[in-house]
Amino acid sequence: MRDHEGALIKALIAWLKGDAALQALLGDPARVWDQPPEEPAFPHLLIGKSESRGLNADGGGVEHRLTLTCASRFNGMEEARAVAAAVRARVADAAVEADGVRAVSLGVTFTDVFRSGDLKRAWAVMRLRAVTDEV
Repeated sequence: MRDHEGALIKALIAWLKGDAALQALLGDPARVWDQPPEEPAFPHLLIGKSESRGLNADGGGVEHRLTLTCASRFNGMEEARAVAAAVRARVADAAVEADGVRAVSLGVTFTDVFRSGDLKRAWAVMRLRAVTDEV
């Protein structure tokens, strides 16, 4: 069986980095990482927690839940909301594929936008659900 989790994250990062709206918000190349650099520039999008479980379906599908977090230093929450909206639009049933694994279903199921306690950062936390199978 292939590495569904690794392939999905690899494909998702490439898909998000290829979006003009996200490049306008996150820089070109877009700052989308699963491991940020030591001193990351802002705003950026980080793929964090991921959960996966096999589905009892033909073809050995896997269901994934991923957490994406946008960190912004913009004065207010507008930038974080804009990144969340761009991510939601970009991933809606996107046909992402890498390393012999493809997403047959992909979408944002939850978004929370909020300020940090010191009001110096805004955060957008998104939860994605994906189902993958082998090509």
